[in-house]
Amino acid sequence: MSHFWQLVLGTIVSLLPIINPVASAPALLVITEGDSDERRAVQVRMGCFYMVVILVSCLFGGGFLLRFFGISLPGIRIAGGILVSGLALAMVSPSRADNDEDRRQAEARAKRDISLTPLAMPMLSGPGSIAMTIGFTTLAVNWLDYAAIIIGILVVAGFSYVTLRLAGQMVRLIGANGMNALTKFMGFLILCIGVQFIVNGVTDIVTDPAFLRAIRGAPGP
Repeated sequence: MSHFWQLVLGTIVSLLPIINPVASAPALLVITEGDSDERRAVQVRMGCFYMVVILVSCLFGGGFLLRFFGISLPGIRIAGGILVSGLALAMVSPSRADNDEDRRQAEARAKRDISLTPLAMPMLSGPGSIAMTIGFTTLAVNWLDYAAIIIGILVVAGFSYVTLRLAGQMVRLIGANGMNALTKFMGFLILCIGVQFIVNGVTDIVTDPAFLRAIRGAPGP
């Protein structure tokens, strides 16, 4: 497999468990309760569109933000890993996950047009997926790499659209217990991705030539 397709697949595998449209399906049904199927379809379509806009903007603007604030790439990897790991622990913990879902639903009821908030943000493109997307800037060295990442984002958006459009049928099919089990499984995958981000960031720091020179030049006890 070429580097291009490896990057496409890596983007999909990294973002899909974090965005987790399957876990957002029950919340979507509550948010759009009373809406017609046509209106729900429009909300889902626009929500996925906004998600792509947000993540692609973070992909191209992430490098500028890092340079502007003087943040190193290993630093963003470690910070993103910590943030992603925290979100994963919230998904695995039933009480915290339930509280978070209740908060999202309460916010949603106060808004009629839910395509941007809370559907696109934070349900689809939340802090975890944004941090992950900014972290992708460490992997992109040319325009072809950026194109691969964008294709991965589009695939995730397409999967999210199909999943949310089938929300009603999916919840009836696997039931509440199935949704809880699937959410915990996704949480475990996200935790693994977050830990790997931290490991990669620490490895980049300890193998940096400047860091090694500083260690060798440090005075002994």
